[in-house]
Amino acid sequence: MASWDLSVTVEDLGPDAPPVTLSVTSDLHVGGVILKLVEKTQINRDWSDHGLWWDQKQRWLLRTPWSLEKYGIHADARLVFMPQHKALRVGLPSGKTLRLQASFSTPVFQTVMAICRMISEFDLLSRPCLYNGMPAHFADSANMEVIYKMLSVTQPPPAPEAIAKQYRPASVVDKAHINGRWLDSSRCLLQQGIQENDRLWLRFKYYTLYDIEPKYDVVRLTQLYEQARWAVLLEDIDCTEEEMMLFGALQYHINKAAQSEPQVLSTSTAMDDLESALQSLEVKMEGEGSSASELLVRLSELIKAFIHFRPKKLTLKGYKQYWFKFQDTSISYFKSKEESIGEPIQHINLKGCEVAPDVNMAAQKFLIRLLIPAPEGMNELYLRCENEQQYAQWMAGCRLASKGKSLADSSFQSEIQSIRSFLAMQKTNSGSHGNAAAGDESINTHSLVSPRYHKKYKAKQLTPRILDAYQNVAQLSLTDAIMRFLQIWQALPDFGLSYVVVRFKGSRKDEVLGIAPNRLIRIDLGVGDVVKTWRYNNMKQWNVNWDIRQVAIEFEGNVNIAFSCVTADCKIVHEFIGGYIFMSTRSREKSDTLNEELFHKLTGGHEAL
Repeated sequence: MASWDLSVTVEDLGPDAPPVTLSVTSDLHVGGVILKLVEKTQINRDWSDHGLWWDQKQRWLLRTPWSLEKYGIHADARLVFMPQHKALRVGLPSGKTLRLQASFSTPVFQTVMAICRMISEFDLLSRPCLYNGMPAHFADSANMEVIYKMLSVTQPPPAPEAIAKQYRPASVVDKAHINGRWLDSSRCLLQQGIQENDRLWLRFKYYTLYDIEPKYDVVRLTQLYEQARWAVLLEDIDCTEEEMMLFGALQYHINKAAQSEPQVLSTSTAMDDLESALQSLEVKMEGEGSSASELLVRLSELIKAFIHFRPKKLTLKGYKQYWFKFQDTSISYFKSKEESIGEPIQHINLKGCEVAPDVNMAAQKFLIRLLIPAPEGMNELYLRCENEQQYAQWMAGCRLASKGKSLADSSFQSEIQSIRSFLAMQKTNSGSHGNAAAGDESINTHSLVSPRYHKKYKAKQLTPRILDAYQNVAQLSLTDAIMRFLQIWQALPDFGLSYVVVRFKGSRKDEVLGIAPNRLIRIDLGVGDVVKTWRYNNMKQWNVNWDIRQVAIEFEGNVNIAFSCVTADCKIVHEFIGGYIFMSTRSREKSDTLNEELFHKLTGGHEAL
């Protein structure tokens, strides 16, 4: 075959060095090109990490047995010979930045896995071997131990000025723009324009917190807390004023505990992970059918609630009392207790609904907000409970029903206990903060709350409120305090929602798509109302038309939707949906081995091939 000249830029020769010209034939394989290149440079070094990058096509030529002809390489190809691993600056949720060597040639999914493995199982990986309470690879040297402590110790509360300087999304559209920045998991860093020494953020993207065990996952748990804390401080997630005071108290306690506990996070037998924490007080009802039946009867007989419908947010009708009762995953209401043996006024199925709390302990307000899926959109419904006990029972029942579980489910009592524990932390201990305040005059309350409270209250006004809440959490260990912070974060109505501005097929206006771990939410951009909710377990199939960049989804009941993305590439939405479905396939009972092939099958699309 005729030979021809191929020019290759060798990165190690410097930016000003001319390309190296090789005489090649079309049947020469890539490995042979690399061998010729190494021989011609006459540099004695380890070239094993180097590879050829095809600049015009933005792809690596990593299959060394392939010939130039098979790759489609011609004389006009601009090739670069460079290391596959390069320096990268990685910003952690805690605000710390690590400089490390990362792969620029493998899919981002694999690169992230490798980075997480380096910094002590920060992601979905198998359990590390521990040595002196830390993963063994951090015990190799004093420097590695310093790095481990930097990763595993919670940071002190930031100065109010530092919080004020941080970017805060002012609207759901601002939050949507942030989600347009996620990198494509199927493509490598170099394909996405990332260069050596660039700075990237490493963040928890999927809010399905898989298999966290404090004994092994110290770094992951610490960084998750840092991400949650900044989400609260920067108002990336909404919470009530009482919840903000509790978040502030927990931050204050965690900071004090971190300074006094040299071993970072102690193992908590009561809370091995977030899921088992909710199940630690679980009442087993298997084989106790009579007990379950008695529970159902007692609940429906003892509980009544005040309720009114609000299909629109601006409807201002007063509350009217009805007699309510649960049955499986539904609630029915009647004009009175005496009429409950007949036909109800309405029967409401709660499966698939959204449940959100609206509680003010100081005002003794206990509301449950329900968004019920309906053909025309979402019906908004409020339950107003008379007291804390009634609220805990009904809130637990509604949460279970939304997941398709009845009150006879074994997790019902633990759900009630979790809710009551959360309410207890919000109670104020009037007069109890006096002594604490005297010993804690240095507390900087503006470091513990979001900027809106910097303007609303002076520090001396916030101090007694935060210290009141602190009395309810002061006895918690460092681990339990962090776990409690994360549990409250998870219980917020907007937890786990990632937003994208989209244009639905057939619509003339932009709307917001909220992507949650178990559902998609259509939100009116003008007034912020939830228009429609679709759950993943009702999804039959979804696909992307890559030519017109449109996502199409088919649900049960012949429901079809399609939309194009405005603030993010449709690949990002595709990854969110596929990623959450992938996460739902994981369980403690299955192998810890990560099924990367399944992840790419669910998130990649044909562009990943």
